[in-house]
Amino acid sequence: MTQTPQVFDPRAVIEGRAPGRTSVAFIAGIAVTAACAIIALGIETTQSMAAGDGVVPAFIALPLALLPVPLLVAIVLFIDRLEPEPRGALVFAFGWGAGIASLLALVINTAGLEYVTQPALGASTGEYVSATFGAPVVEETLKGLVLIGLLRRRRAELDGPTDGIIYAAMVGLGFAMIENVGYYINALIIPDQGGIALLGYTFVLRGVASPLLHPIFTSMTGLGVAYAASRRRAGWAVPAGLLAAMVLHGTWNGLSLYGNTGLVTAYAIMFCVLAGLIAALVQDRRRLVGLIRKYLPAYRATGLVTSEDVAMLASLRARRQARNWARASGGLPAASAMGDFQLAATELALLHVKAARAVLSPAAFRQRQHDLLGLMYVARKSFLRSHRAPSGAPWAASGDSGLARHAAHQAPLPGHPSVTSPSS
Repeated sequence: MTQTPQVFDPRAVIEGRAPGRTSVAFIAGIAVTAACAIIALGIETTQSMAAGDGVVPAFIALPLALLPVPLLVAIVLFIDRLEPEPRGALVFAFGWGAGIASLLALVINTAGLEYVTQPALGASTGEYVSATFGAPVVEETLKGLVLIGLLRRRRAELDGPTDGIIYAAMVGLGFAMIENVGYYINALIIPDQGGIALLGYTFVLRGVASPLLHPIFTSMTGLGVAYAASRRRAGWAVPAGLLAAMVLHGTWNGLSLYGNTGLVTAYAIMFCVLAGLIAALVQDRRRLVGLIRKYLPAYRATGLVTSEDVAMLASLRARRQARNWARASGGLPAASAMGDFQLAATELALLHVKAARAVLSPAAFRQRQHDLLGLMYVARKSFLRSHRAPSGAPWAASGDSGLARHAAHQAPLPGHPSVTSPSS
């Protein structure tokens, strides 16, 4: 029986998955999250229908909730440029927040408010207790589940704090989008108070002044998950991060009910936390650049990495210039190949960190190393194929790809720390 040869899939190599079509499980997961989001929107819409306003408030609220999302997602992807996460995983994280987490939180929070806190404590006190102590526990747990699942199923995707923040931000953005629909509907249907003026105030408060609240909260869980992924016996970091997310969320909800003074205090706290997250992102980028400079020079003997390559890979600006150079010399295919080369080389540097922390076995390290070097060879051959390259470009001056292929087979490769010298 003749076997169909596998198609070479650069994206699959970079993401560390089997090549081929999108898995049925992923498609089913996206379908489930979308269905849950639609149901959550339907439940939100019933509020306006019960108030006698029909579906008009929902049709006004939904576009307002969607309005800032493209810009916010673009910011997240911009931050994720150096070592981008698989787009499918990011889409699922967003869908989880917008669908499963939002629907379950809506049901649980409503049930807790109507059947537990308000009957026991009264309408006003019950609402305050629910918002300050109940909702943060429910919502952060539900949002954090997808991050914990990522840790268990795709641990290798979490290479540091940036990855944890990126996934958390996508979950938070999806959750906030659906939650905001409910807030905007309520602003329109509150008896004797609702209307365009209250809707405008609510939109400014939630959609303009604080669109990153849920991403900030859930980033605490993301940091804990990322820390646990990069170290053995660090499982304590997950509940610690989850607890921090709950406390931060509860602090915001509790203070925001104390008028302008409480709101200003809450914003000051969130600004400080956001500044800390930005500092963590900057520091993690410096760490990644340091890893590229530390580990990739050991591969120069293969002919696949030159000193100029290492300098280029350590700078986002130089990477962009390299892709522009490739596009000028060989069109979009060459630019795409340059991008594949950059991402594979970055993953190669991170591979050594995972091995050093015993996240990967020697066998898994060797297989992953082989796959990444193979992609680098194919990509390098592609973007050096054109003879129309501007003279003097460092990548045009590098060695013959055939020589590189020979060297890649003959030269000793840096190995797993457990079986080689520490200098590797």
